[in-house]
Amino acid sequence: MRRETVLLVDPQSSESSDKSRNGSSQRKVVSHRYTFDWTLDERSSQEEVYRQVGKPLVENLLQGFNGAVFAYGATGAGKTYTMVGTDKSPGLMVRVFDDIFQFAKQNDATTRTSVLISYMEVLRLLQKGNKRRTVEPTAANQTSSRSHALLRVSIRQSSKDVTDADTTRHRVGKLFMVDLAGSERASNTKNTGMRLKEGAHINKSLLALGNVINALATRNPKYVNFRDSKLTRLLKEALSGNCRTVMVAHISPASAHYDESRNTLVYAERARNITNKVRCNLVDVSHHVKQYQSIITELRQEIQKLQDRIEMNDSAASREPPSPSATSPDDASADNKMAANGHNDNS
Repeated sequence: MRRETVLLVDPQSSESSDKSRNGSSQRKVVSHRYTFDWTLDERSSQEEVYRQVGKPLVENLLQGFNGAVFAYGATGAGKTYTMVGTDKSPGLMVRVFDDIFQFAKQNDATTRTSVLISYMEVLRLLQKGNKRRTVEPTAANQTSSRSHALLRVSIRQSSKDVTDADTTRHRVGKLFMVDLAGSERASNTKNTGMRLKEGAHINKSLLALGNVINALATRNPKYVNFRDSKLTRLLKEALSGNCRTVMVAHISPASAHYDESRNTLVYAERARNITNKVRCNLVDVSHHVKQYQSIITELRQEIQKLQDRIEMNDSAASREPPSPSATSPDDASADNKMAANGHNDNS
């Protein structure tokens, strides 16, 4: 795959350099280079974005591989437009389903295909879901999405030629499509009240995502904390599991968004260092048997641990001497009988 470089120039150093040309002193322009697998500029169409990003993931999905694509960047950079699009220019989500259903229709004679979707069922429900999604205006974007949106598609394929259901082999794949909320500073949005609190929650989850990316980017991470936020829990499989993942980093060419663009590029470049182990998901009866055997083994180990703990508690209790002041119910009953017999003898 061809790798491309993004050059980001510090606007302050550029302005200082322009001013110094008229004077005696000169100041060097500060720039940063970031290398990615490919870049798409403002001239790229939605179809080109899908051809580069979505179509390879769909092809892998139909072959039984898991995939994920998530849009990351500041508010107003075009994340939702890339993922959802408009009626005239549909985004990745809509085009993905077009290809999936077209594949199912073309192979209906030989392949049984079932599609399970969370967040939507068909295009109309996708539009309803977007209307219900929390959208509030901010100073950075009048239609800012104040929430993260995750669309998960699960596909299960089996051959119609196999008559015995017990020997049927299924090809299973999952695709995660994530539209993250804007990752900008609170001072840039000029939010107050409830919008400010929402922004704090969003930034907290994005910070947790950044920490996970930093940890996974190292060669041998000792511990990766996915439990800091619900967002990282949902993306755990996409970032570190059996999944081919694409991160689409969105930046703005405006100099006012230099800091946000730089942060986005830094995280995206780190994400390139994450390596996942991908395998084809073929499920048959033997696969289920192995799963059940693994569950039985784990339960037996858990039972053995509990039994060992009970034995340790029993042995510890047997070693403790009885309290001298304590009187057992049997002893108390014997004393009562002796007292009763003594009373009868005196009478």
